[in-house]
Amino acid sequence: MHNIKKRVVLHFPGFEPLDAAAHRARYERSARQSAAVWDFSASVGELKNFGRAPYFDVNAAAAEWNTQSRIHIVDHNDLVAALNGKPFFARLLRGYLAAAKVVLTGGMVGYFRHAWRFGLFFIFPFLLMLAGLLISLSIALAPFLLGLPAWSYIGSIALAVAFFVYVFLPQAEKLHTLHLFSDWEMAVAMADLNGLGAEQWLEASAISVRQALEEPDIDEFVISSHSMGSSVATHVIGLLLEREPDLLQGKRVVFTTLGSAILQCALMRPASALRSRVGLIARCKEIVWLDVHCLTDAIHFYKAKVAAICGHSDAAQASILFVRFKHMLTSQHYAKIKRDFLRVHRQYVLGPDIRASFDFTLLTAGPLPAAHFAEFSSKKLPELTFNSGEEAQALSIGR
Repeated sequence: MHNIKKRVVLHFPGFEPLDAAAHRARYERSARQSAAVWDFSASVGELKNFGRAPYFDVNAAAAEWNTQSRIHIVDHNDLVAALNGKPFFARLLRGYLAAAKVVLTGGMVGYFRHAWRFGLFFIFPFLLMLAGLLISLSIALAPFLLGLPAWSYIGSIALAVAFFVYVFLPQAEKLHTLHLFSDWEMAVAMADLNGLGAEQWLEASAISVRQALEEPDIDEFVISSHSMGSSVATHVIGLLLEREPDLLQGKRVVFTTLGSAILQCALMRPASALRSRVGLIARCKEIVWLDVHCLTDAIHFYKAKVAAICGHSDAAQASILFVRFKHMLTSQHYAKIKRDFLRVHRQYVLGPDIRASFDFTLLTAGPLPAAHFAEFSSKKLPELTFNSGEEAQALSIGR
């Protein structure tokens, strides 16, 4: 196995209110953690403009290896900001309209069929907000229910508004409720490519990604994607393959989906273009597809074979790597985050506390070929050790 000396990474982040600069800062913090755990050095350069895919360079090194990686961030923060920037009642209405579209186009049935926990994740914010609205309405109508005089409505309505604004909403926002409303609006747009200027945004991103893929003398290209970013990445790479089937010829490409939510969009009936592009990626012989799953992450489709579910059972299926976040973090750290489902979901792209068989920094900036991580896909994480045999040779990357 030859060490990677030069790599290009095209990273598609999840649905978070972070721009490329914020993602770079997060990457630097995670790289610092990973370097300390694995005993190597990592320097992260400044962010540079590159159309829709700005990049920063990472130099990672130890005594016997040195790897240079150029990491492009294909973020959709402008779409996130536009959604989150709408007035409260507009977000509320558009969120419920998006939920209705998910239900009417078969998405919800598919979620419960293929990953029931994801189905619960779908209905959670809408039921929570509905409960808050109903409680507030009950407070406002208390005079009618209790037979009180009409002037009592002055106090009951004021109390209802105060409860909703100062009690319910702060608690709901701790669970990122309105952010999830926007997430489902984005999911519907990525499914039917209608709204948010999705098609134009994907076209612009494809231009920058196409340019990044022209970088010469590269040992491997890693297309990494997290959560909603996996649907975005599938659209962009699939769009390029539709137009240039031989685009990746002669290249080593690893498509890594982390906590993938491709099926969040693809299970809706209008998402025919997305399902077709899943097939193009699955059938592209230059692409190794690595799908990273975690049992304790409810916001993805655990154990689901994405290509088959999208109608491509005859294509090569992604290698599934099962990870356990509690084996990447100290017990104290894991105990602190395990009840925050969105924080758990972000762990795929964050730094580790201890050595494990998956590490985002090593995947994108380390000396090992990214496809190497797929070799652990059939093994149980609790049984993995890095002290002997081939695993020790592969993962002993420190000085």
